[in-house]
Amino acid sequence: MGAVDAVRAAYDVGFVARTGAGGGSGDEGGAGAGAAVPGFAERVAAVGGSPVRDILAVTSRPEVVNFAGGLPAPELFDTEGIAAAYRDVLAESAGRALQYATTEGEPVLRAALAARYGARGLATGADGVLVTTGSQQALSLLATALLEPGDVVLVEDPCYLAALQAFRFAGARVVAVPGDAHGVDPAALEESVVRHRPKLFYTVPTFQNPTGRTLPAERRAAVASVAARRGLWIVEDDPYGELRFEGDRVPWIASYPGAEDRTALLGSFSKVMAPGMRLGWLRAPAGLRRACAVAKQAADLHTPTVNQLAAARYLADRDLDAHVVRVADAYGERRDTMLAGLAEALPAGSTWNRPEGGMFLWARLPSSHDTTALLPRVVAQDVAYVPGAPFYAGEPDRSTLRLCFVTQTPEEIREGLRRLGVGLRG
Repeated sequence: MGAVDAVRAAYDVGFVARTGAGGGSGDEGGAGAGAAVPGFAERVAAVGGSPVRDILAVTSRPEVVNFAGGLPAPELFDTEGIAAAYRDVLAESAGRALQYATTEGEPVLRAALAARYGARGLATGADGVLVTTGSQQALSLLATALLEPGDVVLVEDPCYLAALQAFRFAGARVVAVPGDAHGVDPAALEESVVRHRPKLFYTVPTFQNPTGRTLPAERRAAVASVAARRGLWIVEDDPYGELRFEGDRVPWIASYPGAEDRTALLGSFSKVMAPGMRLGWLRAPAGLRRACAVAKQAADLHTPTVNQLAAARYLADRDLDAHVVRVADAYGERRDTMLAGLAEALPAGSTWNRPEGGMFLWARLPSSHDTTALLPRVVAQDVAYVPGAPFYAGEPDRSTLRLCFVTQTPEEIREGLRRLGVGLRG
């Protein structure tokens, strides 16, 4: 199967999973003579797989310049420092590191995470943090703890795709809140709260996935005010916030008046240390944190102890902030390289943004273009992006696409943009 056919097949598989087309469940027509097994839960067919993962599955060949995945640059991992942390932990406390642990997380890591929040102006105790197996698990735990089937969740438009999956898997009805190039419109948020009576509002306010935009401080304060006045949980996802290239840091929504007792703030080491460690966390009010701990007990008992202790040792022995500065400097150069080449790569009349940090930028082609339909043609040139349509909870803008600018070197980015231009021109 060629690359173009593989991409089409991946989208066909995703379509079947999302629509339930193609017949029954199980391995029908096999050798067994017994009755058919019961079908899968309806939520599996209703939610389906991730189109981003579908694309990554067929664009992992080394010759493909992959602007599709949200993959940190592996050559920038502090492999020496991480390896030393694991070696020291296993040499000094192997019995503890390889043993079961508490659901809430290792106290030494929770204390270190709380101290990092405190150093940035958000007072936090170690008991205020729950360690999770990646911040994606934190989303799933919150969905389990807060949502009943039929509950409404408000999201940005467009929205982080895996959050849409988590909420829909919980049976929620997901409603997009209008916004603009600066993020969600607080007046539209309040109007949506009054109309739909949601349980929560989910947001990635800093260097958002997929758009790369950052919600201004005054809108963050307004979102906190809406949540306080109207009775609403806020789920503030912050996996990218430390990767700032320019401009001033904007405080977390959780730090604004009105948000203190109703915000779950999510963090992750995936983008600043290494995603393979699968370490995330949530900072939340005590009642919600306890509910998430119960949900986590049912999911995986606890996050791997050795990974937690290695991360804590790394934080104690190394300067993570200095490492993040080095990574952000490299990513800023790669962003600039991509921005410099977009005008030549994209069709005339296209527009795009300039993110101040993070990993992604968002482009819109002229309205006559459908980026999903164009993708196989582009992949035939050994380059890939993610079409914008799957990121929308409602009616999608099919002319949009997401580009990740951090995985490749500047030279590879320039070559990838050249190939992208050839593919889009056909």
